[in-house]
Amino acid sequence: MARLRRLLPLAALLLVPALHAAPAAASTRQVAIFQDDGLIKSSALYSTLPTLRSLGVTTLRVTMQWDSTLTRHASLANTGKNPNGSGYDWAMYDAIDRAAAANGIQVYFMLDGPAPSWGSARGPAGFPGVFRPNAREFGYFVYAAGKRYSGGFAPPGQAKLPGVHFWSIWNEANYGYDLAPQTVSHDSIETGAAIYRSLVDNAWSSLMATGHTTRHDTILIGELAPRGLDHPIGTFGGVKPLRFLRALYCVDSSYRVLRGFAASARGCPTTRASVRSFRRDHPGLFGATGFAAHLYSSQAHPGPPTQNLFDPDYADLPNVGRLEATLDRLNRVWGSRTRFPIWNTEYAYRTRPPDPHAGVSLSAQAYYLNWAEYLTWRQPRISSFAQYLLRDPANGLFASGLEFPGGGLKPSYYAWRMPLYLPSTSTRRGWRLEVWGDLRPAHFQAGPQSVLVEFRGSHGGWSTKAKVTVSNRSMGYFDLRVRFPSSGSVRLAWKDPAAGWDFSRTVGISLH
Repeated sequence: MARLRRLLPLAALLLVPALHAAPAAASTRQVAIFQDDGLIKSSALYSTLPTLRSLGVTTLRVTMQWDSTLTRHASLANTGKNPNGSGYDWAMYDAIDRAAAANGIQVYFMLDGPAPSWGSARGPAGFPGVFRPNAREFGYFVYAAGKRYSGGFAPPGQAKLPGVHFWSIWNEANYGYDLAPQTVSHDSIETGAAIYRSLVDNAWSSLMATGHTTRHDTILIGELAPRGLDHPIGTFGGVKPLRFLRALYCVDSSYRVLRGFAASARGCPTTRASVRSFRRDHPGLFGATGFAAHLYSSQAHPGPPTQNLFDPDYADLPNVGRLEATLDRLNRVWGSRTRFPIWNTEYAYRTRPPDPHAGVSLSAQAYYLNWAEYLTWRQPRISSFAQYLLRDPANGLFASGLEFPGGGLKPSYYAWRMPLYLPSTSTRRGWRLEVWGDLRPAHFQAGPQSVLVEFRGSHGGWSTKAKVTVSNRSMGYFDLRVRFPSSGSVRLAWKDPAAGWDFSRTVGISLH
């Protein structure tokens, strides 16, 4: 089969799901990212990591909250850049780092707030540590973290800590609950963007100074929420991500460099010399490994991954092309040729039950996750697919996990472990259907693995209609065309060397 790149724009995939050209070859760049801080930052760490390994998770995203690295009596004087400062308590993150390395899983630290009381301004009550965090002090904290997890640091009396080579800077900086104030002057000035620019500047310089260069590490900026508001925003609301980006890069809605008060109010250059040096003064905005985005569909009224709310400043999965174009244009404004890969670092579907407020059915969650992953796989600039939560919270809120609160498995557990998606489930008799899938656990297997495409008609049992060999080089992905004898059901089957046969979800097909 001719090797093809994943060149179709997402809009074309949404409009023409049934493709008749030869399917694209699998990309080795599609990293599987998983996050569940509630389990990972608890005594369940050591039982959770083998589960994630069995699911084929290659990268574990962990929120490293600034204030969570501090002792009860930490102060400005006993923290700073020293990873052995008496104000720091790294025990939780050391344990995560060592346990993940023992399971062959890469740690990805998202450097985040809230800040300690002395590391932020005093803002409105309710969300301490997110109001105007001190960017310089944040940079010192990042320096300490970067030094500790450089791969050459040994805590007193202990062996060296495994190096961490995947980082990102702050979570959902366009959302006021994470970084405030988002706007001032009746929502007309995006102050959150200016604060984030300073956080990136200081974190970037600290990572560079501790050896975490982009030659050896993945360093992401962004981590933006996919939607926001026009009004009311104020201190704790959300700014739409593409508007936030324009303010971050100091341009107006027509991509003209801001001048005068519009520039100074957003912390942007106001002199000819500072305009000329903008790119040099903010290297993280132009030199990052990639841009992280949370490409969720609507959480209030969740729908399929093609659900498009048609707002020009949103950055969800259906609008990822607009996000890419915006980032490219912003770079060109400042003379940069950077074309950021997009890292989908947070994605999920809530289910109802057990979520009492919003969600899709259990079967729809499994289907939508496979569909969304297929769409991201077809995009040459998307570098990852993410799952937020392994287990639903005990209260059932934001029930996006692959397991119920008590640990029972949802259908999505098997769908995530071995995704299966057919862009078209109906065709003429004798024609072939595209079958896309992934054996995610192949990443941890010693050699090539065989995946069976099985079929069952209205009578009889399952029979094999195709066999495909995958390896960890392809991250387990495959895409092929299969001829089926009649209407019926399709699934994938794989014999786990350690645990026996495993199966994907089942997809119905119709031939006419």
